[in-house]
Parts: sequence; structure tokens; C-alpha cells
Amino acid sequence: MGVVVIGAGIGGLTAALSLHAAGVPVQVYEAVAEIRPLGVGINLLPHAVRELTELGLAEALAANGVATEALVYANRHGQEIWREPRGLAAGYRWPQYSIHRGTLQMLLLAAVQARLGPGAVRLGRAAAGVDPAGRLRLSDGEWVEAEVIVAADGVHSAVRRQFHPAEGPPIWNRRVLWRGVTDTAPYLGGRTMVMAGHAEQKFVCYPIDPAAAARGRSLVNWIAELRFPDGPEWRREDWNRPGRLEDFAPRFESWDFGWLRVPEVIAGASHVFEYPMVDRDPLERWTHGRITLLGDAAHPMYPIGSNGASQAILDARALAFHLATKPADAALAAYEADRRPATSRIVLANRGEGPERVMQLAEDRAPGGFTDVTQVIPRDELEAVATSYKQVAGFDRETLNTRPSLTPPTA
Repeated sequence: MGVVVIGAGIGGLTAALSLHAAGVPVQVYEAVAEIRPLGVGINLLPHAVRELTELGLAEALAANGVATEALVYANRHGQEIWREPRGLAAGYRWPQYSIHRGTLQMLLLAAVQARLGPGAVRLGRAAAGVDPAGRLRLSDGEWVEAEVIVAADGVHSAVRRQFHPAEGPPIWNRRVLWRGVTDTAPYLGGRTMVMAGHAEQKFVCYPIDPAAAARGRSLVNWIAELRFPDGPEWRREDWNRPGRLEDFAPRFESWDFGWLRVPEVIAGASHVFEYPMVDRDPLERWTHGRITLLGDAAHPMYPIGSNGASQAILDARALAFHLATKPADAALAAYEADRRPATSRIVLANRGEGPERVMQLAEDRAPGGFTDVTQVIPRDELEAVATSYKQVAGFDRETLNTRPSLTPPTA
């Protein structure tokens, strides 16, 4: 069986590694002429780290990412709403990592080239369309035949657009993210992810570089988020569009929590990127003949709950498992049955703020702050929000620690 993967992002490269490990021939086509380590930080939750570990990448992740030990939600005054351990500290069998997105992509690319050969990823070969017979048409007019085509070509997927031409652009929720990376002093032990504020204004930060920690510093990925009133649409989404401090930094000037000085973190970034927060409505089907979708092409979601990259990795592993254990048609049906309902639930949960809902509860009930958060939000309510989202997103501890592996059995 030959599989063609469109897109050499995190999902596409993980699919290539997973298919190769399962004995399925695979070729990747990527639109850009050169893959560069672009972007800023992302989180890999334990369910995704499990899959990358089973692909033999545990040491590379540990060398390039920061193992997150705690997650803290705070209000806009810096008062703690909820704290929970993460990764190994929470009893998972696998860590949670914060890592630079470009670092992860290059790590995956190096593994693909080492295992599949230097020609496994063909660069500068953009997808223009597909036909149901299982052929990919490239932008230069060449046709490529395959038994299965996997479109992992992102939120602006050409393949998704072909099957859903009336869908239109991604849906903007009137929030804009500004993202940067700053070298700063460690906070809260140096391995803590912080989310502060509420739905209208939020600041997120977490360390992403173990080398900085080794020299007593913290290279922090941060996200400043604002909601804009109804009005004109924002500029087209592109992670690499330069942002302007004057568009958002004044709104965070008073956010000095003592343990975290938000204005200093923002000012310390050498570059800032902007991105409108968008997603798409869940689809009723991903698969058309021998063609299917994966990652952001299938289920773009708001960056809430740290799930985008992790879900793409889970897609890739599930797809490879089914293609290695079933005939192609049955495998694609099983893949979609596994992954489409699960990711659709996450897309909708993220529209409702996911686990970050506790910050809005605190803002609604105690906008001026509180002395004891449990007098504002009972502890069992806080626990319920955290637990329910882990279940929706597929990383509640007991299920993850005990479920069967997605590595296909060997003969």
C-alpha cells in the first residue's frame, strides 16, 4: 500500500513516521521550498507524548522541551484560582512538554529523513487538488497516484476546500492573540504554565527551553489575548505576521503580579507575532473515497486546553494503526469513527472556554478579586471543570495510563 501525505507539519510528519514504523510505504509532499523552524511555543500533553515516545522520540523531546510540572489559573489581579500538577507529577506515565513549535517540527523532520530517507519529504510541491480515484494533482500539473491520500495541509487545506467549497474562511471569534518569546527570570519553580485573566483579556506563559533553565533563566513563550468589539474583520490568519506592541501592550500595563511581571515579559520579546483566534465548524465526514483529512485540515480548534498539536499527533497514530491492521476502505472508516467525533467534541468544548472557564467564573463572581477562591467557586466545581475537559480531550489519567497502545502488533 502506498500513502501520500500532503503537508510536512507536525501532523503530517508524525503520520509519516507512524506509517513507516507500521510497514506502510509513505511519501510526503510539502508546499514550501524550505522548512524552517517557525512559530513559537506549543504544549504536548501526555497522550501525545505517549505516541511520540512509542515512535522512539522520548530522548529528543526531553532534550528539547521543558517537562511541565504544574498548571496555574489566576485572575487578572494575579490571584490563584486553580492549581494542578501536570505530567509525571500528576501520576501520568508520560511527561507533558512545552516546546518551541519549530523545534518540534525540525525534530520530526530529522527523524523522517533519517528513517525513510532524504527523499521522503518532497519540498516545493504544493497540492492543487485530488480526485476520488486516489490521485493528487500538484500545482505544477503533475499527478501522483496513491492508494490513500492524507491531507494534513492545515487550516487553509486545499483538499478540504475542494470537498467543501462553500465553507468559506475560518471563523473568527473576535479575539486576537499576540505571541512572543522572552528570556526572563524563572517564576513559580521554572516549570509552571500560567493562564491569567478572563475571556475578554488573557495572558498565558510557559517556559520552553531546557537550556535556559540550565543557566538559571527561563525562555518563556507568552500569549496576550484580547477580544475586540464587533466591527471589521481582522487581517488574514498567519502565525508569522509581525505584531505591534501598541495594539495590545497598554492593556496589560497594570498586570504586575509580583511573582510574574507581565509588562516586562511582553517588553522583553525581540519579535511579536499576531494571530486572530479562529476555528471551523466540525465536519460530518472527513473521508471521500481513499482521501481523508488530518490535523488542522480536519478539525482546526481554538488554542484552548493545549490540544491542537496533540490532537494532530493522535490523528496520525490512529490512522497508521488502522491502515496497518485493516484494508484501506475499512481502515479509513475506522480512523474517522475514532477521531472525528472525539475532535468535534473538543472543537465545541473549546468554544465554551474548555478548562479556562474557571477564569471567567472568577471574573463573573468576583471581578474585584477574592481572599479565598473557594468562597467564590467551590472546590468541587473547580475540580469538575478540570476533570471533564481531560475526559473530553482524551487525557484523563487512568484512561491514558491503561489504554492499549496504538503501535500495531507485529507478526
